[in-house]
Formats: sequence, structure tokens, C-alpha cells
Amino acid sequence: MKKLVSLTLLVLSFCGQIFAQELPHLKESAFKGGEKLQYKLKYGFLSAATGLLTVTDTKSGNGAPAFRLYATGKTAGAFALYTVKNEYNSYIDGKSYLPYYYTENIREGGYRRNDKVTFDQKTRAVSGNKGDFKSTVSQTFDLLSAYYFARNLDLSSVKAGDSFKLTYFLNDEIATLGIKYIGIETIKTDLGSLECLKFSPEIKPGRIFKKNSKLYLWVTNDGNRIPVKANVDILIGSVTLELIQADGLKHKLGQRASYSK
Repeated sequence: MKKLVSLTLLVLSFCGQIFAQELPHLKESAFKGGEKLQYKLKYGFLSAATGLLTVTDTKSGNGAPAFRLYATGKTAGAFALYTVKNEYNSYIDGKSYLPYYYTENIREGGYRRNDKVTFDQKTRAVSGNKGDFKSTVSQTFDLLSAYYFARNLDLSSVKAGDSFKLTYFLNDEIATLGIKYIGIETIKTDLGSLECLKFSPEIKPGRIFKKNSKLYLWVTNDGNRIPVKANVDILIGSVTLELIQADGLKHKLGQRASYSK
């Protein structure tokens, strides 16, 4: 159950297509302070967990504009018997959208974990609970900032079948994730039918995923670029993540922008 709940937030962070070199981004962000997104995670037909993402305007240590990104995930329904409540905070620069500070507060049954991570993007240095790390790229993300940065990428040159890479810091290590862009697809959601960009992030078979499992993620092809659905087959059954409420959006849901595909 612990891995299913963690998936609620993990799939959100792996939602964008990433380029091999410096990642180009939009001059104006696709989100704003006050945004609030609510999700539900289902195991088959059963409600398993809920997720919440919020954005708040703030200032960095030197007074520059910044965003505080907050996320929480917890068990729900019949799965609430196994208590899980995880909280994540990421502080990102208001212009580059790169993280400079990140925290995790993990509570899963009797397990506890509290992480504090600092990023120095200029020197490519990352400091976590288990020491200092050196990234090989100029842009390194955490769980949350990866998701919000991806929403601001310039997708004008992306074609169906293209694959990309994302570098991120998680669980005291720097890792790389491959993501494939599938194309445009209209899907039905709790908030209506929405035209979406469809992606397939890499997953590793093991204790939870089948050998040939595929993770699919649908992101709105509008001014907001928010994930509305994710689905993956696991060893027994399947897991689906769905957007159930969106408030404080910068653009009306479904409203195309100049950078829509």
C-alpha cells in the first residue's frame, strides 16, 4: 500500500518532456499563486488515496520572487486502515523555476522520514540528509519542482515518438528518467472532456510493476498544462490517478494558449 500512495505524487512529477541539454521554458509561467489541484488514486474500482497540490507566491532569501509548492498524499477509503500521510514542500525561483530548497515529511504506518535538501544550481551541488552530491547537468529537480517546471517547457518542436530525459534528486540520490511523448488525445474526466498531451514515463519492473507495464500520463493541452489522468498496470490489477477538482487556475480549464500544441 505504501508504494501505491507514493505513486500518487510520483506520477505528477514525471509529467513533462525533457530535452537533452538546457531545458528551455516559457517566459511566463503556466501557473500562479493560489492554484489548488485535488486528485484521487484508485486501485481497480476502489478509492485508495487522495492527493493535493498548491502554489503560493513567496520570496527567496535575497528577496527575489519565488513560489512555494506544496503537496500531500494520504490513504483513503478501505485503505485508510494503513495510515499514510506524506507532505512535500519545494521552493523554486520565480523566473527560472529551479528549486533551491525542498523538504519531505513521510509518515507511513510506523515509518517516519524527514528530509531537507538544498540546491545550488550554479555549482550543480545538492545537499541532502546523507551528504553532498554533484549533478552532471545545470538543472536538477526534486519531486515537485520537476512537475511544475515541465508545465512551462517549450513544446513547439516536440513530435510524437520523441523521447527525453529528466534529472532529479530523490531518496538521497541523483537519477535520470526517460519520458516518451505519444501524441494528442481527448479523454473524459470528472471535469469534462479535455484535449491532452499523452506521455509514457519510464518505470522499472519489480515488486509492484509487471515486466511489460506501461505508465501513461495525460496533461491538458491548454494554458495550464495540468495532469488530469495517469494509469499503470501493476502485478495485481491497475492503478489510476484522476484530477477531481481544480481551483485558482491561471487560465480557464481547456482554454488554449499560444504555446498549446
